[in-house]
Amino acid sequence: MHHDRPVGELLREWRHRRKLSQLDLAIQAEVSTRHISFVETGRTIPSSSMVLHLAEHLGVPLRERNRLLVAAGHAPVFRQRPLEDADLAGAREALQQVIRGHEPYPALVVDRRWNLLFANAAADVFLNGVGPKLLRPPVNMMRLGLHPDGFASRLRNLRQVRAFMLPRLARQAARTGDPELSALYEELLSYGTEGDDGPPPDPTDIALPIRISHRGADLCFLNTITTFGAAFDITLEEIAVEAYFPADAETARFFHGRNTASSE
Repeated sequence: MHHDRPVGELLREWRHRRKLSQLDLAIQAEVSTRHISFVETGRTIPSSSMVLHLAEHLGVPLRERNRLLVAAGHAPVFRQRPLEDADLAGAREALQQVIRGHEPYPALVVDRRWNLLFANAAADVFLNGVGPKLLRPPVNMMRLGLHPDGFASRLRNLRQVRAFMLPRLARQAARTGDPELSALYEELLSYGTEGDDGPPPDPTDIALPIRISHRGADLCFLNTITTFGAAFDITLEEIAVEAYFPADAETARFFHGRNTASSE
């Protein structure tokens, strides 16, 4: 298991993941290269404050910082509670308000592995008509988007979406060191065929347009992802809100028209 390994080995792995030399890290963290070397080889067991100091400069996610602390023989300091926890009732309500406030356009809340936590009513544009197996909890939005039985068949620019989403997922898996994200990436990669992916998006584009057919309408969205810098709480740090905005007048009219009809 990841947390059974020595803290020095884990820190060295994170340093390599960030493509830093011992000297780079020593300069950034303002500690001696010798101390970094001693920690990584196990000659020195770092204090909890030193573990957190190095982890901060390595950009280690909060969940993994707890593992580093435990590996060094210290108590974890970051809280991890299920989103259903009574103490997170305020956060749940705030998230619901955010996605309800985005109506009539789609918005949803996902966890660190892109599993769906909440969605507003307009998000049915993505859930409509997908295979029943993909709607069994946990519903994974990455899988839902690229699986042949998901809404991939309704994506009019599937190649471009794959070319945008797969590298993003690969970077996320590398950044977090999460083996489940790596497995998800390999799974999604297998859905395409060689030469299937389109050209990478223009780096000057503010966002990738998502073009989808829905109930006879051709819709086009831009999406944004919002995360929360919630210090000391793993659950909240790992949550993201995906909000979809109409990228053209026809899409805006579709949702406003549907909203008007539903309120009559």
